[in-house]
Formats: sequence, C-alpha cells, structure tokens
Amino acid sequence: MIKNKHLDIIIKNASQIVTATSNIPKTGSALQNLGIIEGGAIGIADGMISCVGNTEEILKTFTVDTIMDASQKVVMPGFVDPHTHPIFVKTRENELEMRLQGKSYKEISQTGGGIRASIQDVRNASLEELVDLGVRRINKMLTMGTTTIEAKSGYGLTTESEIKMLNAIKMINEMSDMEIIPTFLGAHEYPEEYKDDHEKYIEILINEMLPEVKEQSLAEYCDIFCEEHVFTVSESRKILNAAKELGFKIRFHADELEPIGGAELAAEVNAVSADHLVAISDKGIQSLKEAGVIPILLPATTFSLGLSKYAPARKMIDAGLPIALSTDFNPGSCNCDSQQFVTSLACLQMKMLPAEAINAITINAAHSLERGKLIGSLEVGKQADVIILDIPTYQYLPYHLGSNTVESVIKKGKIIKS
Repeated sequence: MIKNKHLDIIIKNASQIVTATSNIPKTGSALQNLGIIEGGAIGIADGMISCVGNTEEILKTFTVDTIMDASQKVVMPGFVDPHTHPIFVKTRENELEMRLQGKSYKEISQTGGGIRASIQDVRNASLEELVDLGVRRINKMLTMGTTTIEAKSGYGLTTESEIKMLNAIKMINEMSDMEIIPTFLGAHEYPEEYKDDHEKYIEILINEMLPEVKEQSLAEYCDIFCEEHVFTVSESRKILNAAKELGFKIRFHADELEPIGGAELAAEVNAVSADHLVAISDKGIQSLKEAGVIPILLPATTFSLGLSKYAPARKMIDAGLPIALSTDFNPGSCNCDSQQFVTSLACLQMKMLPAEAINAITINAAHSLERGKLIGSLEVGKQADVIILDIPTYQYLPYHLGSNTVESVIKKGKIIKS
C-alpha cells in the first residue's frame, strides 16, 4: 500500500470483497477460491485499483474525493461476457413458440429460421441503425454488472454487411462505457444464396471477407459455427487455417448439437476458446486440456432451447479445464443478456458451485479474452472494473433468481451506476 496518496474513490465496509485473483485461468480446487476479504475496502485512482484491504487502514492512509459505502453488500469484479451476438435488428420470439410446438433448432434453421432469419434485416439496416440498437442493448448489460464483452459479427454474411457490423461494434466501443472485443463470424451460417454452393461461399470468406476485415483492423478473432448442418470439420479447418495465416486468433463454436470433433479441431488450430460443448466427447475434453483451450459454456442457450442435456461442466472441471461462462446473447436461440442468470443456471443445471461460477464469469472469462492481466479480478494495478451487489454473501448471487442485484457499476474508475 502506497502512503500519502490521494484516491478518486474508496469503496468501504464491504461485507465481502471477492478479489478472484489469479495470474492464470483457474482450474480444479482453485475455482472454489474467491480470495474473499471480509469488511474490506478498495481504493481507486486514475482508473486503476490502488489498494485492496482493511477499511480502517485504507481510510486512515488515503485522502479521497468519493466514498461509497458497501455495508452488508458484496463487491466483486465487473462481469466479463466472452461470447455475445448483440448486433442485430429484430428479435425472433416466434422461434420460441416454434420450439414449444416441438421443432428443433436444426429444423427451424433448415426451414429458413435461425441465423438466416436475421440476415436480410441486417443487410438492409444502416450503420447508424445498428449502432443505435446495439448501444441500447449493451448499455443495459452494463447496468447488470457486465463491464467487458466479446461481440461477434455474423448476421450479414456478405463482405459489405459483415464490415458494417464490425464497424458498428467499433463505434459502440468508442461511444459506450462498455469495453468490447470484436470477433469476425462470417462463418456463422451459409446464406440462402449459397446454401447449395458451400465452396463458393468459403472462397468468398477466405479471399474477400477475411482479408478485408484484416486490412481494416476490425476484428481480433475469427470464429466459426462448426456443426454438420452448418460448417463441417473439414470446411472449418480450411477457413480457420486461412484466418490464422492472416494473423487472426481463433474462437470456436464447437460440438453444441453433436459430437462431430469440433473440440478436437479447436485444439488442433490452437483456438483461444471453444464454446458451447454440450455434446463434447471425452476425447474432446482431453484435447482441449492438452492444447490449453479455454471452454466457454453457455447454459442459458440450452435453457432457452428447452433442452435437458447441458454441457458436462463437472467432468471438465474434474479433467482440469478452466471453465468460463457466457450469456450467448443473441436474437434467436438465447435472448439472455444477464451473467447473473447464467450463474444461477450453471449452479442449478450444471452443478457448478457458486464460487466456481463466479470465477467463471470474472477471472476465467477475462483469461478467455486474453485480458486476465488487466481485468477480471480486484487487485492492485488492475483496471478498476468494480461492481457492488446488494446481497449479503457471494452465494446469494446464484441463489436469487431472475432479478438484477447489481447496485453500482464502476468501469475504468468511472461510476456508471450508483
């Protein structure tokens, strides 16, 4: 602790401070360690965390502009949401009704619903419209405690419209207090005009879209939806290797519906993350472990699709994998923007412990975006992304279902909500 320093903000008297500290993604028993400080305080200056510790000592040591009282409340890192699709025009609530009538995700997709249903609206929308809609959605996520997201393109599926989506993400990142990491997902589906000519669309992806996105520096990652009815393993390998040659890092929709070897391919191409994994095989789990790929599980998608089989989180944790969690916020299969609700589902449906789930939406989610040294935990020298929750203990977060318990949000040392 540095003596005689002035602070911008002190958060004092927290019932529990969840520090979630870790220099590497948490695995095994470390997932159950939240680094809790009881009755603690946090000092913030110049957008960074200056001190974390005993309230009395911090108040005695520092002068301060703003004091926030967290008595009988929990303080933790801002949530990190590492898999979202927030740039779209219309929602697809009609598909919920279709699922309730017995149609599967695959059946809806193959009859013109699913991802294809969002394409024409995005193609027709102006950049300004996409930005306006996206800002509103993303700012709502901020009020629920999410301070960093990954955001994907993938609802345009032409070079022009994919570039438009990525430019919308870039502009929202500049306008909003949310921190947004962009991902190119041109391989989200085959658009209608190429549903019977996969080779031609793959050629456009490799020779037009990827080089243009790279030329304009609009995305850090390239992602793909790898399933038999979308991009097969061999098609995915071809596209992702081309992306890697251009310098993109890889994220991966893998084995959501069937165990077709998506996780194994994610390991082969050294993906940063493999996401969904509901149908992952034992071999796939071992492949991710050996390659150091972080699994991102999306239980709200399984819940929204009305399915009973969830990703095998306990098996993955027992195998030593560093689980992260995300909303999969999108207009169709999962219109969920709350990491709080995801935490409840992770505990109730995947049998994760509350501490494991909280680590999975903070420090491990940050590491899945390669930002673990900057965000995802509360420790000196890290970015001051801090939330105050009106709950008595961290266990209360997954226990209390379906409402927003976040009282205050601080992003980069700026009070966004209080």
